[in-house]
Amino acid sequence: MASTQLTAIASSVSTTSFERLRPSTFQMGRVRIGNLPQRSFRGLVVKAATVVAPKYTAIKPLGDRVLIKVKEAEEKTDGGILLPSTAQTKPQGGEVVAVGEGKTVGKSKVDVSVKTGAQVVYSKYAGTEVEFNGTKHLIVKDDDIVGILETDDIKELKPLNDRVLIKVAEAEEKTAGGLLLTEATKEKPSIGTVIAVGPGQLDDEGNRKPLSVTPGNTVLYSKYAGNDFKGKDGDYITLRVSDVMAVLS
Repeated sequence: MASTQLTAIASSVSTTSFERLRPSTFQMGRVRIGNLPQRSFRGLVVKAATVVAPKYTAIKPLGDRVLIKVKEAEEKTDGGILLPSTAQTKPQGGEVVAVGEGKTVGKSKVDVSVKTGAQVVYSKYAGTEVEFNGTKHLIVKDDDIVGILETDDIKELKPLNDRVLIKVAEAEEKTAGGLLLTEATKEKPSIGTVIAVGPGQLDDEGNRKPLSVTPGNTVLYSKYAGNDFKGKDGDYITLRVSDVMAVLS
């Protein structure tokens, strides 16, 4: 009987000890994943560029993947001031140098939506960095390419798939009481005008489904979605149509 009681007590103590440890482990998981926006989490898992050994002479993407030669970061401001490496903006664009054979959706074979030589913009934390022939490259999925941009002006972007290009409404300069707002205190707008839309996402049979918004629409979109860009005539954002919450009129 005494032996049984001691066993029960030891089991209880052991269980209690482990129970005390469990919340700590679970909380770490929430901090690392649940409490960060998706874009920030992706930023944490991006690795340094992988160096490809010199003996390899070619990289062939498979499936719906695309190999992009990354555009070099700007080393100077428009005024000619040299930027330190910490202040240089990480490029989000480059030239397509190779594409995969595409993918099968339902019974349809779907080609990659960009061609070799195209100048493209991609999601900020997408893909795998590869250094090849002394130059930075990126291997991304077709769906991670935001659009085709053949000029330096973001408003000329041609969105791909279910992406939408929006010109952001200007932030309020004053409060309702007339107080001037500084740049730091201005609230980020979540309203803008649709400039261009992609051809639509693929359905289960490999056909494109037209998007629910059209150029000229004034829309309300999710505040922390998409990729932000500075244009010559204002701020722009690209996001998926699922992040557009309403059309305003």
